[in-house]
Amino acid sequence: MTSIEEIRSARLAKLNFLTEQGINPYPATVHRDITCEESIARFDELTKSGKSLYMVGRIMSLRAQGKITFFDFYDGTGRFQAFLKKGEPLKEELYELFEKAFDIGDFVEVKGTFFLTKRDEKTILVEEIRMLAKSLRPLPEKWHGLTDVEERFRKRYLDLLSNLEVKERFIFRTKVVTEIRKILDGAGYLEVETPVLQPLYGGASAEPFVTHHKALDTDLYLRISDELYLKRLLAAGFPKVYEIARDFRNEGIDITHNPEFTMLEFYEAYSNATEQRIFVEDMIRRLVFLSNSQGKIVFDSREIDFNKPFEVTKYGDFIREHTELGNPLEASLSELVKEADRLGSNVEDRHSSMKVLDAIFKKIRPAIIQPTFLVDYPLDMLPLTKKKEDNPKLVDAFQLYAGGIELVKAFSELNDPVDQRERFEVQEKNKKEGDKEAQLLDEDFIEAMEYGIPPAGGVGIGIDRLAMLLTGVKNIKEVILFPTLKPKN
Repeated sequence: MTSIEEIRSARLAKLNFLTEQGINPYPATVHRDITCEESIARFDELTKSGKSLYMVGRIMSLRAQGKITFFDFYDGTGRFQAFLKKGEPLKEELYELFEKAFDIGDFVEVKGTFFLTKRDEKTILVEEIRMLAKSLRPLPEKWHGLTDVEERFRKRYLDLLSNLEVKERFIFRTKVVTEIRKILDGAGYLEVETPVLQPLYGGASAEPFVTHHKALDTDLYLRISDELYLKRLLAAGFPKVYEIARDFRNEGIDITHNPEFTMLEFYEAYSNATEQRIFVEDMIRRLVFLSNSQGKIVFDSREIDFNKPFEVTKYGDFIREHTELGNPLEASLSELVKEADRLGSNVEDRHSSMKVLDAIFKKIRPAIIQPTFLVDYPLDMLPLTKKKEDNPKLVDAFQLYAGGIELVKAFSELNDPVDQRERFEVQEKNKKEGDKEAQLLDEDFIEAMEYGIPPAGGVGIGIDRLAMLLTGVKNIKEVILFPTLKPKN
Protein backbone atom coordinates (compact mmCIF):
# COMPACT_ATOMS: atom_id res chain seq x y z
CA MET A 1 0.00 0.00 0.00
CA THR A 2 1.31 3.43 -0.95
CA SER A 3 2.05 5.61 2.06
CA ILE A 4 0.81 9.16 2.57
CA GLU A 5 4.37 10.47 2.21
CA GLU A 6 4.87 8.62 -1.08
CA ILE A 7 1.63 10.10 -2.43
CA ARG A 8 2.67 13.54 -1.20
CA SER A 9 6.06 13.23 -2.92
CA ALA A 10 4.38 12.23 -6.18
CA ARG A 11 2.03 15.20 -5.97
CA LEU A 12 4.89 17.58 -5.20
CA ALA A 13 6.51 16.33 -8.41
CA LYS A 14 3.29 17.16 -10.28
CA LEU A 15 3.28 20.58 -8.65
CA ASN A 16 6.81 21.19 -9.90
CA PHE A 17 5.84 19.94 -13.35
CA LEU A 18 3.02 22.50 -13.55
CA THR A 19 5.37 25.25 -12.47
CA GLU A 20 7.95 24.21 -15.06
CA GLN A 21 5.24 24.44 -17.72
CA GLY A 22 4.68 28.05 -16.73
CA ILE A 23 1.35 27.24 -15.05
CA ASN A 24 0.48 28.82 -11.72
CA PRO A 25 -0.97 25.99 -9.57
CA TYR A 26 -2.58 28.54 -7.22
CA PRO A 27 -3.91 31.43 -9.35
CA ALA A 28 -5.51 34.46 -7.71
CA THR A 29 -8.34 34.92 -10.19
CA VAL A 30 -11.22 32.53 -10.79
CA HIS A 31 -13.93 32.45 -13.45
CA ARG A 32 -17.32 31.16 -12.35
CA ASP A 33 -20.66 31.70 -14.02
CA ILE A 34 -22.82 29.21 -12.15
CA THR A 35 -22.74 26.94 -9.09
CA CYS A 36 -23.33 23.19 -9.07
CA GLU A 37 -26.63 23.69 -7.29
CA GLU A 38 -27.80 26.21 -9.90
CA SER A 39 -26.62 23.99 -12.74
CA ILE A 40 -28.74 21.11 -11.46
CA ALA A 41 -31.80 23.34 -10.98
CA ARG A 42 -31.49 25.04 -14.39
CA PHE A 43 -30.13 22.09 -16.35
CA ASP A 44 -32.84 21.90 -19.04
CA GLU A 45 -32.53 25.62 -19.74
CA LEU A 46 -28.72 25.43 -19.87
CA THR A 47 -28.79 22.41 -22.19
CA LYS A 48 -31.13 24.10 -24.67
CA SER A 49 -29.08 27.34 -24.71
CA GLY A 50 -25.89 25.54 -25.73
CA LYS A 51 -23.94 28.30 -24.01
CA SER A 52 -20.49 27.63 -22.58
CA LEU A 53 -20.20 28.50 -18.89
CA TYR A 54 -17.50 28.37 -16.23
CA MET A 55 -17.86 26.10 -13.18
CA VAL A 56 -15.46 25.43 -10.32
CA GLY A 57 -14.98 22.87 -7.56
CA ARG A 58 -12.87 20.13 -6.01
CA ILE A 59 -12.40 16.83 -7.86
CA MET A 60 -14.07 14.17 -5.69
CA SER A 61 -13.89 11.10 -7.95
CA LEU A 62 -12.23 10.30 -11.24
CA ARG A 63 -12.87 7.61 -13.89
CA ALA A 64 -10.49 7.49 -16.87
CA GLN A 65 -10.77 5.22 -19.94
CA GLY A 66 -8.26 5.87 -22.65
CA LYS A 67 -9.17 9.11 -24.40
CA ILE A 68 -12.14 9.97 -22.19
CA THR A 69 -12.44 10.84 -18.51
CA PHE A 70 -15.37 11.47 -16.20
CA PHE A 71 -14.92 13.19 -12.86
CA ASP A 72 -17.25 14.54 -10.19
CA PHE A 73 -16.50 17.90 -8.62
CA TYR A 74 -17.93 19.64 -5.57
CA ASP A 75 -18.17 23.40 -4.98
CA GLY A 76 -19.86 23.50 -1.57
CA THR A 77 -23.36 23.80 -3.04
CA GLY A 78 -23.49 20.38 -4.68
CA ARG A 79 -21.73 17.84 -6.90
CA PHE A 80 -21.66 17.84 -10.70
CA GLN A 81 -20.17 15.60 -13.35
CA ALA A 82 -17.58 16.69 -15.89
CA PHE A 83 -16.69 14.88 -19.13
CA LEU A 84 -13.32 15.25 -20.82
CA LYS A 85 -12.72 13.95 -24.36
CA LYS A 86 -9.27 14.16 -25.86
CA GLY A 87 -9.17 16.37 -28.94
CA GLU A 88 -12.84 17.33 -29.05
CA PRO A 89 -13.65 19.73 -27.70
CA LEU A 90 -10.72 19.65 -25.21
CA LYS A 91 -7.33 20.23 -26.85
CA GLU A 92 -5.01 17.21 -26.75
CA GLU A 93 -2.31 19.06 -24.80
CA LEU A 94 -4.83 20.06 -22.10
CA TYR A 95 -6.09 16.49 -21.82
CA GLU A 96 -2.53 15.21 -21.49
CA LEU A 97 -1.80 17.87 -18.86
CA PHE A 98 -4.85 16.71 -16.93
CA GLU A 99 -3.64 13.10 -17.07
CA LYS A 100 -0.16 14.01 -15.85
CA ALA A 101 -0.87 16.59 -13.15
CA PHE A 102 -4.47 16.46 -11.89
CA ASP A 103 -5.67 14.33 -8.96
CA ILE A 104 -8.68 13.73 -6.75
CA GLY A 105 -8.71 16.58 -4.26
CA ASP A 106 -7.53 19.27 -6.69
CA PHE A 107 -9.61 22.41 -7.17
CA VAL A 108 -10.32 23.09 -10.83
CA GLU A 109 -12.04 25.51 -13.14
CA VAL A 110 -13.86 24.10 -16.17
CA LYS A 111 -15.62 25.72 -19.09
CA GLY A 112 -18.10 23.89 -21.28
CA THR A 113 -21.64 23.13 -22.43
CA PHE A 114 -24.25 20.97 -20.74
CA PHE A 115 -25.65 17.64 -21.90
CA LEU A 116 -27.34 14.51 -20.60
CA THR A 117 -25.39 11.24 -20.83
CA LYS A 118 -26.91 7.93 -21.99
CA ARG A 119 -27.33 7.10 -18.29
CA ASP A 120 -29.31 10.32 -17.81
CA GLU A 121 -26.50 11.98 -15.82
CA LYS A 122 -26.34 15.77 -15.89
CA THR A 123 -22.89 16.63 -17.20
CA ILE A 124 -20.71 19.46 -18.46
CA LEU A 125 -18.70 18.76 -21.65
CA VAL A 126 -15.34 20.36 -20.88
CA GLU A 127 -13.76 22.66 -23.45
CA GLU A 128 -11.19 24.23 -21.09
CA ILE A 129 -9.77 23.19 -17.72
CA ARG A 130 -7.47 25.02 -15.34
CA MET A 131 -5.87 24.19 -11.99
CA LEU A 132 -7.05 26.42 -9.13
CA ALA A 133 -5.32 24.71 -6.20
CA LYS A 134 -3.12 21.62 -6.30
CA SER A 135 -3.74 19.26 -3.37
CA LEU A 136 -0.69 17.54 -1.91
CA ARG A 137 -2.46 14.98 0.27
CA PRO A 138 -5.12 12.45 -0.79
CA LEU A 139 -8.68 12.72 0.44
CA PRO A 140 -9.81 9.82 2.64
CA GLU A 141 -11.40 7.14 0.47
CA LYS A 142 -13.48 5.44 3.16
CA TRP A 143 -13.92 8.03 5.85
CA HIS A 144 -16.73 6.08 7.53
CA GLY A 145 -14.36 3.19 8.04
CA LEU A 146 -11.97 5.10 10.28
CA THR A 147 -11.67 3.51 13.71
CA ASP A 148 -10.09 6.55 15.37
CA VAL A 149 -13.14 8.71 16.08
CA GLU A 150 -11.00 11.57 17.40
CA GLU A 151 -9.35 11.86 13.98
CA ARG A 152 -12.70 13.12 12.65
CA PHE A 153 -12.63 15.91 15.23
CA ARG A 154 -8.96 16.74 14.64
CA LYS A 155 -9.46 16.96 10.88
CA ARG A 156 -12.96 18.36 10.84
CA TYR A 157 -12.43 19.85 7.38
CA LEU A 158 -12.13 16.32 5.97
CA ASP A 159 -15.02 15.08 8.11
CA LEU A 160 -17.28 17.80 6.68
CA LEU A 161 -16.08 17.20 3.14
CA SER A 162 -16.54 13.45 3.28
CA ASN A 163 -19.64 13.14 5.43
CA LEU A 164 -22.73 15.00 4.24
CA GLU A 165 -24.61 14.13 7.44
CA VAL A 166 -22.01 15.97 9.53
CA LYS A 167 -22.14 19.00 7.24
CA GLU A 168 -25.95 19.10 7.43
CA ARG A 169 -25.76 18.92 11.22
CA PHE A 170 -23.68 22.09 11.39
CA ILE A 171 -25.86 23.85 8.85
CA PHE A 172 -28.84 22.99 11.04
CA ARG A 173 -27.05 24.31 14.13
CA THR A 174 -26.61 27.65 12.37
CA LYS A 175 -30.32 27.66 11.49
CA VAL A 176 -31.12 27.15 15.19
CA VAL A 177 -29.00 30.15 16.18
CA THR A 178 -30.61 32.23 13.42
CA GLU A 179 -34.07 31.25 14.67
CA ILE A 180 -33.09 32.15 18.25
CA ARG A 181 -32.07 35.62 17.10
CA LYS A 182 -35.34 35.94 15.19
CA ILE A 183 -37.34 34.99 18.31
CA LEU A 184 -35.50 37.36 20.63
CA ASP A 185 -35.37 40.25 18.16
CA GLY A 186 -39.09 39.80 17.57
CA ALA A 187 -39.71 39.93 21.32
CA GLY A 188 -37.93 43.30 21.60
CA TYR A 189 -34.54 42.12 22.89
CA LEU A 190 -31.36 43.98 21.94
CA GLU A 191 -28.30 41.91 21.01
CA VAL A 192 -25.15 43.20 22.71
CA GLU A 193 -21.52 42.24 23.24
CA THR A 194 -19.75 42.06 26.60
CA PRO A 195 -16.06 41.51 27.49
CA VAL A 196 -14.43 38.14 26.97
CA LEU A 197 -11.40 39.30 28.98
CA GLN A 198 -12.59 40.22 32.47
CA PRO A 199 -10.74 41.59 35.51
CA LEU A 200 -12.92 39.32 37.69
CA TYR A 201 -14.78 36.24 36.54
CA GLY A 202 -18.34 35.67 37.68
CA GLY A 203 -21.90 34.79 36.80
CA ALA A 204 -21.43 31.05 37.27
CA SER A 205 -19.73 28.54 39.55
CA ALA A 206 -16.71 27.42 37.56
CA GLU A 207 -12.92 27.54 37.48
CA PRO A 208 -11.62 30.10 34.95
CA PHE A 209 -8.74 30.31 32.50
CA VAL A 210 -6.20 32.98 33.46
CA THR A 211 -4.14 35.12 31.07
CA HIS A 212 -1.88 38.16 31.46
CA HIS A 213 -2.04 41.53 29.73
CA LYS A 214 1.46 42.95 29.27
CA ALA A 215 0.62 46.63 28.80
CA LEU A 216 -1.63 46.73 31.87
CA ASP A 217 0.61 44.28 33.73
CA THR A 218 -2.41 42.53 35.17
CA ASP A 219 -4.03 39.12 35.10
CA LEU A 220 -7.32 38.79 33.27
CA TYR A 221 -9.80 35.94 33.06
CA LEU A 222 -11.58 34.42 30.08
CA ARG A 223 -15.24 34.83 30.91
CA ILE A 224 -17.12 31.92 32.39
CA SER A 225 -20.40 33.79 31.87
CA ASP A 226 -21.61 37.16 30.61
CA GLU A 227 -24.32 37.44 33.29
CA LEU A 228 -22.87 40.19 35.47
CA TYR A 229 -22.20 42.48 32.50
CA LEU A 230 -25.67 41.94 31.04
CA LYS A 231 -27.16 42.85 34.43
CA ARG A 232 -25.12 46.05 34.41
CA LEU A 233 -26.95 46.90 31.20
CA LEU A 234 -30.27 46.47 33.02
CA ALA A 235 -28.99 49.08 35.47
CA ALA A 236 -28.16 51.28 32.48
CA GLY A 237 -31.78 51.28 31.36
CA PHE A 238 -31.84 48.61 28.68
CA PRO A 239 -35.05 46.66 29.36
CA LYS A 240 -34.24 43.55 27.31
CA VAL A 241 -30.75 42.37 26.32
CA TYR A 242 -29.19 39.17 25.04
CA GLU A 243 -25.84 37.83 23.94
CA ILE A 244 -24.78 34.65 22.16
CA ALA A 245 -21.36 34.29 23.75
CA ARG A 246 -18.34 32.03 23.76
CA ASP A 247 -17.63 31.09 27.37
CA PHE A 248 -14.57 29.33 28.78
CA ARG A 249 -14.39 27.08 31.83
CA ASN A 250 -11.26 25.30 33.00
CA GLU A 251 -13.03 22.03 33.68
CA GLY A 252 -12.98 18.40 32.65
CA ILE A 253 -13.94 17.23 29.18
CA ASP A 254 -16.70 14.67 28.68
CA ILE A 255 -19.66 14.03 26.39
CA THR A 256 -21.50 17.17 27.56
CA HIS A 257 -18.57 19.44 28.49
CA ASN A 258 -16.04 21.29 26.34
CA PRO A 259 -13.78 23.99 27.85
CA GLU A 260 -14.92 26.44 25.15
CA PHE A 261 -18.65 26.50 24.50
CA THR A 262 -21.52 28.71 23.31
CA MET A 263 -24.14 30.15 25.63
CA LEU A 264 -27.19 32.25 25.00
CA GLU A 265 -28.10 34.54 27.90
CA PHE A 266 -31.00 36.97 27.91
CA TYR A 267 -32.44 39.26 30.58
CA GLU A 268 -35.73 41.07 30.83
CA ALA A 269 -36.34 43.88 33.32
CA TYR A 270 -39.54 43.75 35.39
CA SER A 271 -39.87 40.02 34.72
CA ASN A 272 -39.21 36.90 36.82
CA ALA A 273 -38.43 33.19 36.53
CA THR A 274 -42.07 32.14 36.21
CA GLU A 275 -42.71 34.48 33.27
CA GLN A 276 -39.47 33.44 31.60
CA ARG A 277 -40.44 29.79 31.97
CA ILE A 278 -43.43 30.41 29.70
CA PHE A 279 -41.23 32.21 27.16
CA VAL A 280 -38.58 29.46 27.27
CA GLU A 281 -41.11 26.68 26.71
CA ASP A 282 -42.43 28.44 23.62
CA MET A 283 -38.91 29.12 22.32
CA ILE A 284 -37.72 25.53 22.76
CA ARG A 285 -40.85 24.20 21.09
CA ARG A 286 -40.27 26.49 18.09
CA LEU A 287 -36.70 25.25 17.79
CA VAL A 288 -37.81 21.62 17.95
CA PHE A 289 -40.19 22.29 15.06
CA LEU A 290 -37.17 23.32 12.97
CA SER A 291 -35.94 19.76 13.43
CA ASN A 292 -39.26 17.94 13.27
CA SER A 293 -42.57 19.36 12.10
CA GLN A 294 -44.40 16.95 14.42
CA GLY A 295 -42.78 18.46 17.51
CA LYS A 296 -41.10 15.18 18.46
CA ILE A 297 -37.47 14.09 18.34
CA VAL A 298 -35.65 10.82 18.93
CA PHE A 299 -32.67 11.00 21.26
CA ASP A 300 -30.76 7.95 22.47
CA SER A 301 -33.46 5.71 20.94
CA ARG A 302 -36.22 7.42 22.95
CA GLU A 303 -38.95 9.64 21.60
CA ILE A 304 -39.25 13.02 23.31
CA ASP A 305 -42.54 14.84 22.83
CA PHE A 306 -42.40 18.64 22.99
CA ASN A 307 -46.05 19.14 22.09
CA LYS A 308 -47.37 18.53 25.59
CA PRO A 309 -46.95 21.14 28.35
CA PHE A 310 -43.54 20.64 29.94
CA GLU A 311 -43.58 18.94 33.33
CA VAL A 312 -42.71 20.95 36.46
CA THR A 313 -41.01 19.10 39.34
CA LYS A 314 -39.35 20.32 42.53
CA TYR A 315 -35.61 19.67 42.68
CA GLY A 316 -35.85 18.04 46.12
CA ASP A 317 -38.81 15.88 45.12
CA PHE A 318 -36.99 14.54 42.06
CA ILE A 319 -33.94 13.53 44.12
CA ARG A 320 -36.15 11.91 46.78
CA GLU A 321 -37.98 9.85 44.13
CA HIS A 322 -34.73 8.49 42.67
CA THR A 323 -32.61 7.97 45.82
CA GLU A 324 -32.92 6.61 49.35
CA LEU A 325 -32.83 10.12 50.84
CA GLY A 326 -36.02 10.94 52.74
CA ASN A 327 -35.56 14.72 52.61
CA PRO A 328 -32.57 15.55 50.36
CA LEU A 329 -32.55 19.29 51.09
CA GLU A 330 -32.43 18.69 54.87
CA ALA A 331 -30.07 15.70 54.83
CA SER A 332 -26.78 15.88 56.73
CA LEU A 333 -23.45 15.88 54.92
CA SER A 334 -22.72 12.32 56.08
CA GLU A 335 -26.10 11.12 54.76
CA LEU A 336 -25.44 12.77 51.40
CA VAL A 337 -21.94 11.31 51.14
CA LYS A 338 -23.28 7.84 51.96
CA GLU A 339 -25.93 8.10 49.23
CA ALA A 340 -23.42 9.45 46.73
CA ASP A 341 -21.16 6.48 47.41
CA ARG A 342 -24.09 4.07 47.06
CA LEU A 343 -24.86 5.54 43.63
CA GLY A 344 -21.23 5.33 42.59
CA SER A 345 -20.95 9.08 42.19
CA ASN A 346 -17.42 10.46 41.94
CA VAL A 347 -17.48 13.27 44.51
CA GLU A 348 -14.22 15.19 44.78
CA ASP A 349 -15.38 17.78 47.34
CA ARG A 350 -16.86 15.90 50.29
CA HIS A 351 -16.94 18.96 52.56
CA SER A 352 -19.83 20.79 50.88
CA SER A 353 -23.40 19.51 51.13
CA MET A 354 -24.32 21.38 47.94
CA LYS A 355 -21.44 19.83 45.99
CA VAL A 356 -22.37 16.33 47.14
CA LEU A 357 -26.06 16.94 46.46
CA ASP A 358 -25.22 18.16 42.97
CA ALA A 359 -23.10 15.06 42.36
CA ILE A 360 -26.02 12.88 43.41
CA PHE A 361 -28.34 14.74 41.08
CA LYS A 362 -25.97 14.38 38.13
CA LYS A 363 -25.94 10.62 38.70
CA ILE A 364 -29.75 10.35 38.47
CA ARG A 365 -30.29 13.12 35.91
CA PRO A 366 -30.47 10.67 32.93
CA ALA A 367 -33.90 9.64 34.24
CA ILE A 368 -35.34 12.93 32.94
CA ILE A 369 -36.41 12.04 29.40
CA GLN A 370 -39.43 14.22 28.63
CA PRO A 371 -39.04 18.03 28.83
CA THR A 372 -39.09 18.88 32.54
CA PHE A 373 -38.61 22.09 34.50
CA LEU A 374 -36.96 21.55 37.88
CA VAL A 375 -37.74 24.30 40.39
CA ASP A 376 -37.15 25.25 44.04
CA TYR A 377 -33.37 24.94 44.33
CA PRO A 378 -31.47 25.32 47.64
CA LEU A 379 -30.30 28.85 48.48
CA ASP A 380 -26.58 28.02 48.57
CA MET A 381 -26.63 26.39 45.13
CA LEU A 382 -27.47 29.56 43.14
CA PRO A 383 -25.88 32.67 44.73
CA LEU A 384 -27.19 35.15 42.11
CA THR A 385 -30.86 34.27 42.52
CA LYS A 386 -33.68 35.80 44.55
CA LYS A 387 -34.98 33.90 47.55
CA LYS A 388 -38.50 32.60 47.35
CA GLU A 389 -40.76 34.85 49.39
CA ASP A 390 -42.63 31.92 50.94
CA ASN A 391 -39.45 29.95 51.77
CA PRO A 392 -36.15 31.84 52.11
CA LYS A 393 -34.19 28.55 52.12
CA LEU A 394 -35.04 28.17 48.44
CA VAL A 395 -34.42 30.36 45.39
CA ASP A 396 -36.79 31.33 42.57
CA ALA A 397 -35.14 29.51 39.68
CA PHE A 398 -35.69 26.74 37.17
CA GLN A 399 -33.66 24.45 34.98
CA LEU A 400 -34.96 22.64 31.90
CA TYR A 401 -33.93 19.07 31.16
CA ALA A 402 -34.79 16.70 28.32
CA GLY A 403 -33.16 13.48 27.23
CA GLY A 404 -31.14 13.58 30.44
CA ILE A 405 -29.40 16.79 29.33
CA GLU A 406 -29.44 20.19 31.05
CA LEU A 407 -30.56 22.73 28.47
CA VAL A 408 -31.61 25.86 30.36
CA LYS A 409 -30.89 27.59 33.68
CA ALA A 410 -32.95 30.64 34.67
CA PHE A 411 -33.49 32.89 37.71
CA SER A 412 -35.49 35.65 39.18
CA GLU A 413 -32.37 37.78 39.33
CA LEU A 414 -31.13 38.96 42.70
CA ASN A 415 -31.11 42.78 42.76
CA ASP A 416 -30.68 43.38 46.51
CA PRO A 417 -27.06 44.60 46.93
CA VAL A 418 -26.95 43.79 50.66
CA ASP A 419 -28.15 40.23 50.13
CA GLN A 420 -25.82 39.85 47.13
CA ARG A 421 -22.80 40.93 49.18
CA GLU A 422 -23.65 38.38 51.87
CA ARG A 423 -23.97 35.64 49.25
CA PHE A 424 -20.63 36.61 47.68
CA GLU A 425 -19.00 36.53 51.12
CA VAL A 426 -20.19 32.97 51.58
CA GLN A 427 -18.68 32.15 48.19
CA GLU A 428 -15.39 33.79 49.18
CA LYS A 429 -15.34 31.65 52.32
CA ASN A 430 -15.96 28.53 50.25
CA LYS A 431 -13.09 29.47 47.93
CA LYS A 432 -10.69 29.85 50.86
CA GLU A 433 -11.75 26.40 52.00
CA GLY A 434 -10.74 24.91 48.66
CA ASP A 435 -13.76 25.30 46.36
CA LYS A 436 -12.11 26.24 43.05
CA GLU A 437 -15.49 26.91 41.42
CA ALA A 438 -16.77 29.36 44.05
CA GLN A 439 -17.55 32.88 42.84
CA LEU A 440 -15.62 36.03 43.73
CA LEU A 441 -16.88 39.13 45.49
CA ASP A 442 -17.20 41.63 42.65
CA GLU A 443 -17.18 45.11 44.20
CA ASP A 444 -17.80 46.83 40.86
CA PHE A 445 -20.92 44.74 40.28
CA ILE A 446 -22.12 45.40 43.85
CA GLU A 447 -21.66 49.12 43.20
CA ALA A 448 -23.81 48.86 40.06
CA MET A 449 -26.46 47.09 42.12
CA GLU A 450 -26.36 49.88 44.71
CA TYR A 451 -27.22 52.38 41.99
CA GLY A 452 -30.22 50.15 41.31
CA ILE A 453 -31.04 47.18 39.10
CA PRO A 454 -34.71 46.52 38.33
CA PRO A 455 -36.38 43.19 39.09
CA ALA A 456 -35.56 40.88 36.20
CA GLY A 457 -35.82 37.39 34.81
CA GLY A 458 -32.64 35.95 33.34
CA VAL A 459 -32.13 32.85 31.19
CA GLY A 460 -29.08 30.90 30.04
CA ILE A 461 -29.30 28.27 27.30
CA GLY A 462 -26.43 25.99 26.27
CA ILE A 463 -26.40 26.16 22.48
CA ASP A 464 -24.12 23.13 22.09
CA ARG A 465 -26.27 20.86 24.26
CA LEU A 466 -29.42 22.10 22.57
CA ALA A 467 -27.84 21.24 19.20
CA MET A 468 -26.96 17.78 20.55
CA LEU A 469 -30.56 17.12 21.49
CA LEU A 470 -32.05 18.49 18.27
CA THR A 471 -29.66 16.53 16.04
CA GLY A 472 -29.74 13.32 18.08
CA VAL A 473 -26.02 13.04 18.89
CA LYS A 474 -24.70 12.12 22.33
CA ASN A 475 -21.26 13.73 22.23
CA ILE A 476 -20.80 17.51 22.41
CA LYS A 477 -17.80 17.22 20.08
CA GLU A 478 -20.22 16.27 17.29
CA VAL A 479 -21.82 19.74 17.39
CA ILE A 480 -18.68 21.88 17.91
CA LEU A 481 -16.79 22.45 14.68
CA PHE A 482 -13.36 22.40 16.29
CA PRO A 483 -13.63 20.90 19.81
CA THR A 484 -10.82 21.09 22.35
CA LEU A 485 -8.62 17.99 22.13
CA LYS A 486 -5.48 16.81 23.85
CA PRO A 487 -2.48 17.44 21.56
CA LYS A 488 -1.21 14.30 19.82
CA ASN A 489 2.37 14.97 20.88
